[in-house]
Amino acid sequence: MFVDLPLAELRDYRPDVYEPPDFDEFWTREIGDARSHDVNAQFTPAETAIRHAQVFDVTFAGHGGDPIKAWLLIPLAGAPNETVIVEYTGYGGGRGNPLDWLTWSSAGYPHLIMDTRGQGGAWRSAETSDLGDGGQPSSPGFLTRGISDPRGYYYTRLFVDAARAVDAARRHPDLAGLRIVTTGFSQGGGLALAAAHLAEGVSATLPDVPFLAHPRRAAEITASMPYAELAQYCRVHQDEIEQVFRTVSYIDVVNHAKRCAVPALFSVGLLDEVTPASTVFAAFNHYAGPKEIAVYSFNGHEGGGTTHLLKQLDFLATGTKGQREFAPLPRLQAGDYG
Repeated sequence: MFVDLPLAELRDYRPDVYEPPDFDEFWTREIGDARSHDVNAQFTPAETAIRHAQVFDVTFAGHGGDPIKAWLLIPLAGAPNETVIVEYTGYGGGRGNPLDWLTWSSAGYPHLIMDTRGQGGAWRSAETSDLGDGGQPSSPGFLTRGISDPRGYYYTRLFVDAARAVDAARRHPDLAGLRIVTTGFSQGGGLALAAAHLAEGVSATLPDVPFLAHPRRAAEITASMPYAELAQYCRVHQDEIEQVFRTVSYIDVVNHAKRCAVPALFSVGLLDEVTPASTVFAAFNHYAGPKEIAVYSFNGHEGGGTTHLLKQLDFLATGTKGQREFAPLPRLQAGDYG
């Protein structure tokens, strides 16, 4: 059984995580470059067995203008608080089939699910190619693809895609002017935090057992994949270790969490060997906005399951109470935000 720090220490765990001096400049440039292309969101009605919601096959322009796929489910009976859920998938998976994504729309929330470029070969299928992969040497998986330069790094492309998914959601005429809440599990939780920082007008975020937080510590204390990809690469490329972790620092969601001001509900499993609890608490404790964390003491990477989903629904339903007050609705037009 994997054991990280005791819970009392985790609650105070605020590590000094390396932040590159050009972090803000880097992401301003990357997002600016992406927005030089129109998001060009296209919504094609999809024929499915789903009867409680309209389903759209979505394509939008992500990093480098590359076409990114998504699903959009718009319930026929909406939730009263005018909130859209933008969700990102876990490592190795993609958007799959619309039938895989019934929960949020069943609860009345419009729900956009972003496909994950280049992934989808491990558990849930994807349909988006990674056109920006330069083919540099890497360990198996995605964590070290393009690791020699943050501008060519796989996760730089994926973080930009995540921000552009928020822009794309707003382009549907039925969703213009609604609040956007980002969410996801594991890798998806890391992307939800990144999008809460990099996308404009996000109202709240629900990062579930987030991956990509304090990755250097994770690579040093767990042998589980995907963090073991970093250790594997560094074993072979011993002269590149500092460059590896310098590149990874740009996508360390601890550094993104420091810049997030919207309400957040995190989750963590204290027996998690994939995203160790200390890495999740590093992001949570550095998070700059109003925040809560649900701790599951005897759970691993599965997190809180349905118990946590109920907490998320409560968080959204009571979002105007106390410190959970969401940002005012921006009342955007469908063409705003690129």
